[in-house]
Amino acid sequence: MQTMKSIAINPDRLLDNLYELRKFGQYKTGVVRQVYSRADMDSRRWLWEQMVQAGLDARIDGIGNVIGYSGKSLPTLLLGSHTDSQPVGGWLDGSYGVICALEICRALAENPDTAHMSVDIAAWADEQNTYHDFLGCQGFLGLLPPQVINTAIRNDGHRLEDALLAAGLDGISEQFLPDRYLGYLGIHIEQGPRLDIAQKTVGVVNQIAGCREFSVSFFGQSNHAGSTPMAMRHDAGLAMMEFVSVLNRRYHQQATRQSVWTIGEVQLDPGAACVIPGKAVMTLQLRDPSEKQLERMEQVLWQMSRVMHKGLKVDIQVEKTINTPPVQLDGKVQEVLCQAAEQHCPQRWQVMSSGAIHNVALFSRFMPSGLLFVPSIGGVSHSVDEDTSEEDLITGCQVMADAAAELISLAS
Repeated sequence: MQTMKSIAINPDRLLDNLYELRKFGQYKTGVVRQVYSRADMDSRRWLWEQMVQAGLDARIDGIGNVIGYSGKSLPTLLLGSHTDSQPVGGWLDGSYGVICALEICRALAENPDTAHMSVDIAAWADEQNTYHDFLGCQGFLGLLPPQVINTAIRNDGHRLEDALLAAGLDGISEQFLPDRYLGYLGIHIEQGPRLDIAQKTVGVVNQIAGCREFSVSFFGQSNHAGSTPMAMRHDAGLAMMEFVSVLNRRYHQQATRQSVWTIGEVQLDPGAACVIPGKAVMTLQLRDPSEKQLERMEQVLWQMSRVMHKGLKVDIQVEKTINTPPVQLDGKVQEVLCQAAEQHCPQRWQVMSSGAIHNVALFSRFMPSGLLFVPSIGGVSHSVDEDTSEEDLITGCQVMADAAAELISLAS
């Protein structure tokens, strides 16, 4: 691979800003910083100040996005991630990408050879699906259905429009200008174990797994748990458990190395110890980077629902609720990222897919986009135990900085 010019980031400044951001909503070694909470809004105002100090025209829009616009000549590269957390989350999830973007913006400006380069940076609102998944970047890209602002609710019933009002936001997001951007770059902790197991420092993401989600309902008959003979029962709860057991075996038989399936929610009705459940509902989520494999897994679900209901003595209803196709990321951007990775951590990087869905999947619809990963120690994320070594945090940012400069140079 051809050697590209290296842009000197400031490792101490990068780490200092990461640790400073963690103070907003810090809980043990993680953070409690759900979107539009006081800690979240305080952190957004702090980010706004950092962007202004970096020479950007910084704004907090009406949906909570913090965006810093460069005043330099086009073409512009957009760098971004998020800073909101799960109810109890890790300190690097999203935040690492935002602080890397800030550091890269500063490093380019401080180098006479790259000071002319135009970089916008952003911290998108609600990437943790507190009210609506990818709320901020969907608003920015013009993908947000207009009714969402008035209808979205948190899982405890709190309304998005009330949260925006309390945060002093009007619900109107900035809109991107397609002619402004040459591409989009992000960097994130892996949130999985592959880099850590392989002892690699950087992952260049080539594709993002698709996701299909289903609500599967089992309809039986509620009755007394003590006096109804087993042979006469139409137990929706037991039917669901038997169905899941068979489904799990079938998926193991046909899974690829990257196939995953999750039953994340289960409800029994009426949910009383002395009552046979008359209804049971579960959510099933399938993920794989292959559309064909997702289709095979979905067909297993439909086939089982058609043939097992008689033996289970219940009716089974399947409803598809999410169908997000796999995304292939831009080949040229990958090439530049691989070149930068080989320069800074030779033989300690790999090309890989992402099982988690990232905002780069949305941006790839509009512009060439790329994504880097750094290891999650033990594969842990969405937890106060989430962590990455400082060395890997620094190297990942350095790889991204060089790639950003190269992409801007190639487009100029």
